[in-house]
Amino acid sequence: MAGLATSFGSGAMTNSIGEIEFNEVLFIIGSNATEAHPIIGNKMKRAATVRGAKLIVVDPRETELAEHSTIWMRLTPGTDIALINGLIHIIITEGWADHAYIEERCEGYDDLWAVVKDYPPERASKISGVPVEQMYAAAELYAKTEKAGIFYTLGITEHTTGTANVMSLANLAMVTGHMGVESAGVNPLRGQNNVQGACDMGALPNVFSGYQAVANPDSLKKFEEAWGRKLSTAKGLTIPDMLEGAASGKVKAMYIMGEDPVLTDPDANHVRKALANLEFLVAQDLFLSESALYADVFLPAACYAEKDGTFTNTERRVQRVRRAVPPPGGARADWEILCDLSGRMGYEMHYDSPAEIMEEIRRLTPSYGGITYERIEKVGLQWPCPTLDHPGTRYLHKGTFPRGKGLLQGIEYKPAEELPDEEYPILLTTGRKLIHYNVMTRYSDSLLTLDPYERAEINPVDAEKIGVGDDDQIRVTSRRGSVVTRIRVTDKVSPGVIFMTFHYKESPANELTHAAFDPIAKTGEYKVCAVKIEKHTGEPLPAAN
Repeated sequence: MAGLATSFGSGAMTNSIGEIEFNEVLFIIGSNATEAHPIIGNKMKRAATVRGAKLIVVDPRETELAEHSTIWMRLTPGTDIALINGLIHIIITEGWADHAYIEERCEGYDDLWAVVKDYPPERASKISGVPVEQMYAAAELYAKTEKAGIFYTLGITEHTTGTANVMSLANLAMVTGHMGVESAGVNPLRGQNNVQGACDMGALPNVFSGYQAVANPDSLKKFEEAWGRKLSTAKGLTIPDMLEGAASGKVKAMYIMGEDPVLTDPDANHVRKALANLEFLVAQDLFLSESALYADVFLPAACYAEKDGTFTNTERRVQRVRRAVPPPGGARADWEILCDLSGRMGYEMHYDSPAEIMEEIRRLTPSYGGITYERIEKVGLQWPCPTLDHPGTRYLHKGTFPRGKGLLQGIEYKPAEELPDEEYPILLTTGRKLIHYNVMTRYSDSLLTLDPYERAEINPVDAEKIGVGDDDQIRVTSRRGSVVTRIRVTDKVSPGVIFMTFHYKESPANELTHAAFDPIAKTGEYKVCAVKIEKHTGEPLPAAN
């Protein structure tokens, strides 16, 4: 995106985790890092408390990082583009833009300004809810500091404008010359331990490993020769397309590995309908998840501590994973299951070990070309690492961008697909909490003891309106579903806003969320939908199990 395909197209950090403590300014937007990425969050706190870094935090909730911030901009959920355009407007009109950098390394400045000129801070403030004086202070601090990095997570991407949000942040970084610089850049923090590695290996509908397009004739020829089969140039389906196809009967069968869409995808009732409508469903996982309950065949898989291989983390670092204990019962490593299944379907896969698979990855994937098990025996390497004598790449885009010049783009603000109204007056936004990461930690008895149930956050103003207090139960209803949850009354959320996590099957927030998707990335709009709340007077929620 914005011409920076090597980093943003894959969602990888442009810079490294180790650089965070040396940032002079951290612009943190849509990221509750101390709960969702606690190791990185601790480094951010250390940067602020030990090294004196300034934190600019943009978040509708008062997170722990907001408490450590120099500037906390409490924006209305879903208004990121208006705010960013307002900041760029200030930076340009105040003379804080790095015009030498723009001239040398970027193109599209006129297109950017043609849009941004219509977002003076007064207009951006009216849309986003962020005071004008805060916008000026943040714009000056970020623009005038050399080592200033942007960090974002799902608060930016989980919108119908998620792709445009990321492109807007790229605009902000390039206008100020903060790309291709140590302790700066644009840094998406990946949501799970090997999401980066999965994307790198082609777990996307339009690319082979290393983001080599299936429609590229040279890439196609290379993989056909390596695998000895004719391959299709057609793009595959995204997850929303798969589920829609399953619900309509167009998609007949599905294979789900390590994913629980019933709990993690928006509009859970639609997901259940889709899975139930399949003629054949295979689930490969550690536990019999809510989604696996719909499976015709369940394949027990080994967890990270029960297999060898590699993970690629959020800073593009490829690291060894070593088996510590044998898998229990009939559980097997994923690669062994897939190889056996492939053989039964007529294509023999013969690998003696994950190391042999890594050698094939290295041969076919230029960015991984210099990465071997021997080289990452003790310390991982960051891609791109094209040759065996290459040291790996600590930060991206030094001197140039993959496309040559970085592309600045004018991006208009668009409101969320569904906003509060008279019937559904409360804005629901969702996220994670520290104790329960995603949904799988609910299988841990010790973690369940520490945090056994959902406690949705509502403001005291809203709690008083419906006559509830801490740990009372409320019913939350959207146009798609209705759930009961315990609550926490706190001014960490604004009046008119409720925050829920998606960890709990007893109070499944994604029965409420809206199945509207970003048109490019097809990411769901988990962060904004309209609900109504009322005191729950029926049977109380059972104890968590």
